[in-house]
Amino acid sequence: MKSFLAKISLFIIIGAFLHSCNTIKYVKDDELLLMENDLMVNGETSSDPDALSQMYQKPNTRFLSLPIRLHVYNLAEKNPDSTFQAWLNQNPKRPGRLKNKLSEKQVRELGNYKVGFNNWLRKTGEAPVVIDEKKTKKTTKRLKAYYQNKGFFNAKAKYEIVPLEKPNRANINYSVETGKPYFLDSLYVTIKSPDLDSIYNLHKDKSFLKQGKQYNTSDFYNERERLTVLFRNSGIYNFQLNSIKPTVGIDSVRTDSATGDYKMPILLKINNLNERQNDSIIEKEYKVHRIKKVNIYTDYTFANSRSKYVDSVTYEDFTIYSNDKLRFRPKAITDAIFIHAGDVYKDQDRTLTYKHISNLRTFKYPNIQYEYVNDSLTDLVTNIYLQPRKKFSLGFDIDITHSNIQDYGFSFSTSLISRNVFRGAETLEIAARGTLGASKDVADSEDQFFNISEIGADIRLNFPRFFFPFNTDKIIPKYMLPTTVLSLGTSVQQNIGLDRQTFTGFIRYNWRPSKKNTFNLELFNLQFIRNLNTSNYFNVYTSSYDRLNSVALSSNYVGTDESLNIESGQPDQFIDDVIFNNFAVTDGELSTVLSVAQRQFRLTQDNLIAASKINFLHNSKENISDNTFFQFRTELELAGNFLSAIASVANLEKDSRGNYKLFGVPYTQYVKTEFDYIKHWELSGKQDVLAFRTFFGIAIPYGNSDNIPFARSYFGGGSNDNRAWSAYQLGPGRSASVLDFNEANLKLTSNIEYRFDLFGSFKGALFADAGNIWNVFDDIEDEDRKFNGLESLKDIALGTGFGIRYDFSFFVLRFDVGFKTYDPAYELGNRWFKDYNFGNAVYNIGINYPF
Repeated sequence: MKSFLAKISLFIIIGAFLHSCNTIKYVKDDELLLMENDLMVNGETSSDPDALSQMYQKPNTRFLSLPIRLHVYNLAEKNPDSTFQAWLNQNPKRPGRLKNKLSEKQVRELGNYKVGFNNWLRKTGEAPVVIDEKKTKKTTKRLKAYYQNKGFFNAKAKYEIVPLEKPNRANINYSVETGKPYFLDSLYVTIKSPDLDSIYNLHKDKSFLKQGKQYNTSDFYNERERLTVLFRNSGIYNFQLNSIKPTVGIDSVRTDSATGDYKMPILLKINNLNERQNDSIIEKEYKVHRIKKVNIYTDYTFANSRSKYVDSVTYEDFTIYSNDKLRFRPKAITDAIFIHAGDVYKDQDRTLTYKHISNLRTFKYPNIQYEYVNDSLTDLVTNIYLQPRKKFSLGFDIDITHSNIQDYGFSFSTSLISRNVFRGAETLEIAARGTLGASKDVADSEDQFFNISEIGADIRLNFPRFFFPFNTDKIIPKYMLPTTVLSLGTSVQQNIGLDRQTFTGFIRYNWRPSKKNTFNLELFNLQFIRNLNTSNYFNVYTSSYDRLNSVALSSNYVGTDESLNIESGQPDQFIDDVIFNNFAVTDGELSTVLSVAQRQFRLTQDNLIAASKINFLHNSKENISDNTFFQFRTELELAGNFLSAIASVANLEKDSRGNYKLFGVPYTQYVKTEFDYIKHWELSGKQDVLAFRTFFGIAIPYGNSDNIPFARSYFGGGSNDNRAWSAYQLGPGRSASVLDFNEANLKLTSNIEYRFDLFGSFKGALFADAGNIWNVFDDIEDEDRKFNGLESLKDIALGTGFGIRYDFSFFVLRFDVGFKTYDPAYELGNRWFKDYNFGNAVYNIGINYPF
């Protein structure tokens, strides 16, 4: 408690020091430091973020009410070079002593370092925001214009600079009187082109300009954009935005006798196309265009652009050309083309074609051009120029990785890609990889830094369509970007003790019904995990050894001064002697031995998992700068059902527990489902974000299994989970993490994090993580680990803390400190702030944001 109070006192002292720093160090006597901007609208305080964003000057950024970046800036000196020289010459003997101790060059470098550090302080910090009355007047004009654009044409705005009691500091009070708003009255539409008029009338119910709606300038911009997109996707190939001329009848405003509101008529005029021919402007009527023909050039380059094409094929309504013998099956290319002869012209068909051709990974970005047929004014020929990528490509990658188990990792991979393998734009990828990682080894007290290594190889075949026995176009149309991936892989891993070899194979189907929705279906996923070093179990899982050894000592199985010898196999022999009644123990000791034996069997047995899985992801994020969005992911996985269906028919053998075996290994059977929801809110300032996540997952064993394989189970803690606990050190339930690697088959967790700018590329975060794992519907009998309905929710752990991040643009390096705020390992009534101190904090290093 004393240590905790000392740390709090230190923070208070530091805070007081920063608060007392001279914030007006670089503010002149006749200048005022801007402290606050206040906006009053019609006599009431306004927090409208759009209105506040109109201000040219904003106060210095603050963190916990302190202008930290301003203080950093104030640490810099105005003339660091002259200051250094003054310090150097302050003592006549100092230059000589420094040159004798260092060198003349090093003394100069010392001065350069001071200048460089000073520049860094200025760049990292933030100069004081001094009130500029010219900018204040410009802000007032912008505020007036902002409200006029919202329909308050009679808005008036003014400002007042209010000096504060502290010298050289002031607030600016802006006040706006909006007056009554103006509303849209009748909408008159004049369209010269009959084709445009027909298209407009079919979709006029979606107009942004509606009678009775309050005037808003953005509605006029939105309506012009809507109509332009509508016309260009309805056959008007040459439609131009500037043909749309909305006009506000400001001189014809009338006052509603019932409400007193101002109402004004709107004229929407859509002119014909004005086209320059020689020195004159010719007016042309807009007409619907149709595609007459589609030509595809499969091996176009600038070098052969004037060459004669030696091979051509007509397939459906496409003509495909090639300078050499055509290397592609026509359907492989035409399936990616959404422009068809006879269709009306649509911008969206052109965009879809660009997207799907790029998705083939066989061609560089295509070039799609349109030209008129002879003298026709409405018939178009589409020419699609494709430039193939090289048949083979070799790639090398080096990555820095981080996970909840692996603290640091370096992965090296190489891949050979062969394109158009079966002349259908298929891609074959053969890859080899290796990983060298560092993790705390619970089995090795000396603990070498790099103690994880893995080497593996994969072969993957990608089809730009569904590889299926029957045609699926009616179920999943080609605009959904259907793809198929066939993969086989193997790896050998030397991990933190048991080591393992893994064989995997799967058939995966991917498709995107819309820009924001994605589906993944693994029709068949086979994974075989073979543990290579099971004899090392008690070296790795030391908690199991300690529990077993305590029973052996108390029951006098070994001498009082001895322990079970792992190298000679004594722990395994002791378990056998107890289970087969060769050595008598008490009922409590028998329970402990059986528990250890069960966990050893589970974690050392080989696993055969034959599963099917479907995953759905919805992401509402519009672009990389969108900080207000949500993401929802759900997944359903079924394992072992097909093998169970054929087990008796195929006469599969059983093990000693009565479970069916395939290739000598009991296959796993379970159902697993997950729900993951993430929501981000952009707060004041583009870089301030409130992020929230909640996750629920459960895996239920049945049939051929009594528990979930370690590889498919859940764990708590780690840099992407509850950061106040290390990975695998939280739960299950209130069991106090008695095992080395704690895992279970049910997980519930929620996280909330406030992210904000500090200075420069440094970001900060405050977070709270809540959640736990439990055992349910499996063979675990320990009540402390089991989920028992709503009463188990009191065992949800809470961790809070803060983080510092550095943004490298292409990735974010993250450092988080988590404190155990509510720890279910303690008895009820004694769980809050039990280990809430830096000594028991968990320090996490991660790459990119946790969610």
